[in-house]
Amino acid sequence: MSIVTEFEFTLPHGYVDAQGNLHREGMMRLATANDEIAPMKDSRVQSNPGYLAIILLSRVVTRLGELPQVNPRVIEEMFAADFAHLEELYRRINANGHNRVRVTCPHCEKKFEVEVEESGEP
Repeated sequence: MSIVTEFEFTLPHGYVDAQGNLHREGMMRLATANDEIAPMKDSRVQSNPGYLAIILLSRVVTRLGELPQVNPRVIEEMFAADFAHLEELYRRINANGHNRVRVTCPHCEKKFEVEVEESGEP
């Protein structure tokens, strides 16, 4: 059995770079303990704890479209819906180790898990 450590995603709106190119498809990896601890030393996080999510996401988003790198500036300039999408994906994969959600059938009330597709919808 192998562990999945990277998860593909599609942003709802997409990041628009300085040249006007749209980047929606990306990859996020599971976070390490260092990913969560190291940003605490960053002066931006120390002066504004809300900045932690920006630094953290810039560490674990390994690819976004054709961008050469994903840095805090890229995360800062995302639309709010895209930022929220990445935060939710981060919580889901790092809490569960997978990209599945538990659902209940509205007809028979049986509970089961489904893999969340790239669009964010089961």
